Amino acid sequence: MWFGVVPVADALGAILAHGVHHAGSRFAKGRVISASDMAQLRLSGIETITVARLEEGDVGEDAAASRLATRLAGANLMVSAAHTGRVNLFAARDGIAVIDAATINALNRVDEAVTIATVPPYTPVLKGQMLATIKIIPFGVPESIISNLEWMLAGNGPVSLAPWAGLSAGLIQTVLPGTKPSVLDKSVAVTAARMAGIGGTLLGDVRVAHAVEPLAGALRTAEGAILLIIGASAITDRRDVIPAAIEAAGGTVLHVGMPVDPGNLLLLGTLDGRPVLGLPGCARSPKLNGVDWVLQRLGAGLPVDAAAIMGMGVGGLLAEIAGRPLPRALATALPQAPRIHGIVLAGGFGRRMGGANKLLREWRGEPLVRHVAKSALSAQLAGVTLVTGHQDGEVRRALDGLALDYAHASDHADGMAATLKAGLAALPDDIDGVLILLGDMPLVTPAIINRMVAAYSPDQGRAIIIPTCQGQRGNPVLWDVSYIPEMRSLTGDRGARALLTTHADRVCEVAVEDAGVLLDVDVAEDLSRLG
Repeated sequence: MWFGVVPVADALGAILAHGVHHAGSRFAKGRVISASDMAQLRLSGIETITVARLEEGDVGEDAAASRLATRLAGANLMVSAAHTGRVNLFAARDGIAVIDAATINALNRVDEAVTIATVPPYTPVLKGQMLATIKIIPFGVPESIISNLEWMLAGNGPVSLAPWAGLSAGLIQTVLPGTKPSVLDKSVAVTAARMAGIGGTLLGDVRVAHAVEPLAGALRTAEGAILLIIGASAITDRRDVIPAAIEAAGGTVLHVGMPVDPGNLLLLGTLDGRPVLGLPGCARSPKLNGVDWVLQRLGAGLPVDAAAIMGMGVGGLLAEIAGRPLPRALATALPQAPRIHGIVLAGGFGRRMGGANKLLREWRGEPLVRHVAKSALSAQLAGVTLVTGHQDGEVRRALDGLALDYAHASDHADGMAATLKAGLAALPDDIDGVLILLGDMPLVTPAIINRMVAAYSPDQGRAIIIPTCQGQRGNPVLWDVSYIPEMRSLTGDRGARALLTTHADRVCEVAVEDAGVLLDVDVAEDLSRLG
């Protein structure tokens, strides 16, 4: 890859290495310089810029990141589109991260141009949380490097997610004279919450005297895929009450103790093919402890043996993590996939089509609006709301069978702004942004939408995302939720594009090669232009 300073006149097709402010606005780094960009820069008095150019045998940053992400991703992951050489892997379900640390370390040692970061192995994650990110440092890397990394990733993806398996557990508590029922009741509540946090269920608890025979009898009749024992007294030896009762019931004690604090006094055993855990006293508390680490693996269907427990020592000093929440409360601890909700505007009259509702005109065997709705539903959006107006019933029938939410603009005759505001009013509360799609643009693909979602990052100034083709801005447009109040103030036949000039410094253009972002259908001849 070539990198350096060139005259603006020689920059056509080069990649902008640093952002440039000009009279019109700002060109962000990574922009491929077009003829119109060169003209704008010259008008602004800018004579030279720093650029990069891919050379023969180079792979662009986005293509390189996408190729590696495809090989890295194992089961139950969502792969984002690439943007600025970055691809993120998100959890498609609740569960636990399974990371092949040795492979990730080996990949990171190949070349400084390629970096892969993951959460720690066995981190509990919720659907939509990030497990890994691939970032290409320069604007391009040699094909030989990417090919070598792909060869190293020829097997199963080293980053995957083991979903919660719906584990059921039976709880047995032993009691001594003076044991308070309130303590036992609290232990049941804490254990039930712990099981719920890993997608499991506590079937109930049994309370018996803290002695070998009563406990052994309870173990023989206990229900659940795993059995949990909280003793009135801690386990101090393999010959203590709890391990002795497991063996008296016909089970086996596999390991006593674990290199995690709090949680040192945990016991692992087996009875009739079911794991049995003798829990330390810290299990009565909701704070994170070694019990959580074992239950999380079991809850995801992953094996736990003595070797696994003995391997938990590095990172096992948890005493200073006061009040750390249980897995289901970790939603804010890891980066989340942005929750972008789509709005398809389908309320207009389409008068220029000659009396017919253009959205219902067929193209490739389906109404135009159905193509748009299907693309939106196939993309990485949190949901899709379609706004009707003119011929509400006919439009809904054309979309039969699609998992859409609907809103109706009763005042659609007032113009596009009325239809837009009806869609905004129907948005759910828990979203980060909204993607505004036009119902007459059937060539907008899920891949284009996904690239826009990947570019969205308001913390980095990318709060409004617009696709461009050959330097021309198109549709759809993605807006951060912070702009919704202004969008609700629009009137007449104006869309939200009227706000772009006001917030030019927050706009991010995503260049695409697909001219579908520029092609809408207004008149009958436009159908033939679609191809």
